[in-house]
Amino acid sequence: MPLLGVIGGSGLYDIPGLEITGAEKIATPYGDPSDVYRIGKLAGTEVAFLPRHGTMHHIQPHKINYRANIWGFRELGVTKILSVGAAGGISGPMEPGSIVVPDQIFDMTSGRHSTFYEYDEVVHIDFTEPFCAGLRERIFAASEMAGLRVIRKGTYICVNGPRLETAAEIRAFSILGADMVGMTGMPEAVLARELELCFAGISVITNYAAGISGKKLTTTEVVESMKAATEKIKELLKAFFATDFPVPACFCGQALKEAKM
Repeated sequence: MPLLGVIGGSGLYDIPGLEITGAEKIATPYGDPSDVYRIGKLAGTEVAFLPRHGTMHHIQPHKINYRANIWGFRELGVTKILSVGAAGGISGPMEPGSIVVPDQIFDMTSGRHSTFYEYDEVVHIDFTEPFCAGLRERIFAASEMAGLRVIRKGTYICVNGPRLETAAEIRAFSILGADMVGMTGMPEAVLARELELCFAGISVITNYAAGISGKKLTTTEVVESMKAATEKIKELLKAFFATDFPVPACFCGQALKEAKM
């Protein structure tokens, strides 16, 4: 069974170089995931890939069944998930084409199912550090092997969508300390933590956020920028999956310890 999972966002509907060996349609207690999970091998490592918006990109960010997607990975035996997605750059270093590995996240979404514990159990997981430290270090090591520059920290602010933000909202997000804005980082990260899975994000800055460049924002720009970054993402993933890196032990697998009331 694959131990590593990859979630692909806008413009990344498959993994270049992934040799598909099968597909799994998973039924979950929370409904259907976004698509079938494509099982394959990359650099000798078995991987499960899921296009977040569906192969035809027909699922809007606020309608994605995040619980089913994350649950399905666990059903497949996945213990570590990389989430790739597009984001708009807010702070200075976040230029279009940049690859960022965020270290913090700010949740501005509403109406999404953001926990597996809605009924008889009360669970408060520690989310001080929302992304797995071990996976992040492994991404950094892979980027060095591949000769790629990645920005090693940044705060991702997640909004509901599907509309893009106003210039005033982006100014406010900047004051709050956000470096980039996207629509899918939450509740993916917290749901993975509740299932004690390691989870890290890789954000491709596809455009400047509203009001920064003075230009009109378009979905064409997002998709084209993501396609342009595909080769870099491919090289990063190949390096990531090719080598076992010595990384510090993380606590993701013990997230529920002392978290239940």
